[in-house]
Amino acid sequence: MHHAVLDHWSRGRGVLHARDGQVKILLLIALLIAVATTPRLTAANVAGYAITVLAAAALARLPLPAVLLRAAVVLPFSATFAAVSLLAGDSQRAAALVLKSYLSAAAVLVLVGCTPLARLLRALEGLRVPRFLLLVVQFLYRYLFLISEQAQHMRLAALSRGGWRFRLAAGAVANLFVRSYARAEGVHRAMLARGFQGETVLLAAPRADWRDWLFLLCGLVLVTALRFGGEAPWTR
Repeated sequence: MHHAVLDHWSRGRGVLHARDGQVKILLLIALLIAVATTPRLTAANVAGYAITVLAAAALARLPLPAVLLRAAVVLPFSATFAAVSLLAGDSQRAAALVLKSYLSAAAVLVLVGCTPLARLLRALEGLRVPRFLLLVVQFLYRYLFLISEQAQHMRLAALSRGGWRFRLAAGAVANLFVRSYARAEGVHRAMLARGFQGETVLLAAPRADWRDWLFLLCGLVLVTALRFGGEAPWTR
């Protein structure tokens, strides 16, 4: 999984990596609610949310340009709805849709980038998220990378044989499906042979301590201040 950038980020040693997963998820939910429920974005709100997300990325030692670039993946979707609002004559709502979606995506990216998948799923399980849903997410995450890796190997093999029309070959899609399915079956059998029973078992399950609860308290205070701070409309 050399191409899994987020998986590589999540195994770093930043300040946020050491914090409890449930605490980080709760803070993310609080921030997303604050951003979504802000009635009118102000200069103070936008600056506060942006600085908070950038500071979190810096604490996690994530590459800021890469985080900002990957968060832009939501812009084509939000820009579509923003264009509708702009055509209706509501420029404030259009700008708010773009900014809110981008800030939310960046915040989610920071969380995923500083929390390994196993710990993230265990934290969600501790927050009473249905285990079946977490199992689906886990397998979807892993098998998407498996399919991507198989596609890269097939593309490299095609290029080495002088085949430059790999993307246009309909048979390549069927071949990719067959190879990925066979690889997935092998992975599943290997997991069952190692005692997999429907949940991820961590060798050392982290527990929240006083530093995590202090971090949660300070974060909630900050998010509350950002939500209700700022009065002058930024679009003026």
